[in-house]
Amino acid sequence: MTDEPLSTRWSFQFGRKKAPQSENGEVPHTAVSNGSSSGMTANGNGYVTDRPAMAIYEQYRNQDRSSTHSNGVLSNGSEEKPQKSLLPPFESVEMRNLAESLSRDIIRGSPDVKWESIKGLENAKRLLKEAVVMPIKYPKYFTGLLSPWKGILLFGPPGTGKTMLAKAVATECNTTFFNISASSVVSKWRGDSEKLVKVLFELARHHAPSTIFLDEIDAIISQRGEARSEHEASRRLKTELLIQMDGLMRTEELVFVLAATNLPWELDAAMLRRLEKRILVPLPEPEARRAMFGELLPSQPDEDELPYDLLVERTEGYSGSDIRLLCKETAMQPLRRLMAVLETRQDVVPDDELPKVGPIRYEDIEAALKNTRPSAHLHAHRYEKFNDDYGSQILE
Repeated sequence: MTDEPLSTRWSFQFGRKKAPQSENGEVPHTAVSNGSSSGMTANGNGYVTDRPAMAIYEQYRNQDRSSTHSNGVLSNGSEEKPQKSLLPPFESVEMRNLAESLSRDIIRGSPDVKWESIKGLENAKRLLKEAVVMPIKYPKYFTGLLSPWKGILLFGPPGTGKTMLAKAVATECNTTFFNISASSVVSKWRGDSEKLVKVLFELARHHAPSTIFLDEIDAIISQRGEARSEHEASRRLKTELLIQMDGLMRTEELVFVLAATNLPWELDAAMLRRLEKRILVPLPEPEARRAMFGELLPSQPDEDELPYDLLVERTEGYSGSDIRLLCKETAMQPLRRLMAVLETRQDVVPDDELPKVGPIRYEDIEAALKNTRPSAHLHAHRYEKFNDDYGSQILE
């Protein structure tokens, strides 16, 4: 073991060495890192950084640049709470690089989806608030046997609002939100997929309280078959995910797993056990459909009221996505009539002289109902059967 020069220092926030300075205070071009020097550069402060991590590094540096710090005390004399580093300490540079790639899946902006903007689904919204919002707001009550739910599965037909509920969690809940898909945790390199799953949960515990959203989870952890019918790497990934989720029960950090799928019957039984609450997100009820039509196709003051009761009656079996497409098709009908008139004119009409789009007629609604068919009602009985066998309900 060789002695390091006294001029070499460690940057404990980022796990990299500070480059040694010469007698005149200049930083040499050669950089020292944690056992690896490829792709490393030294910035103006003498700290060694690699290019893939520059975005995270610069974001951390610029977090509180506007305020002056001195030994943990602000310039106005008030004490400051120490800042949490963006990445937890890892045992190797390889694990750290994986964590930097996963950090890109953290939702930093707000998706701007409120609970009120989701029509219906009161049971699912109540459970999500119970699992994420209330433990943060009233931590005193959620201890011991009443510890928060660690996992919730949202299942149901496509287009019923499962991803919208996840966006509402990211908007309304004061947690670190990880938006994870199969591409986030699957790697072509042998052994990296399991490491990515492990690093993901370490990041979530470090940034707790946090929410891990696994969209289309059936693509990640379907039922485990025999060894000859399933690839070894896929089994290792599933096993690591099951281990990490079961390990959450032994930690005090609030890490909540939210999963969504359209094929709940293909999930592994061990994963169903770990997702403690399994909530059916059904096709919208008549009241929810009425609220959707009222929001998407509002009646104008100088026009006749649209036949909302007819729309609700004729859209049985439509999903929320189907209803949105129906409203869009209905609104396009008067615009098409206007476009046909404008296209017959030879001169170009300025924007400020364009005529107003006409009102929606009854025949527009009939044409839209004829051209827009439901897409998610075929397997409704299978979701009901799965809900009877494995679903969770809240009794009023």
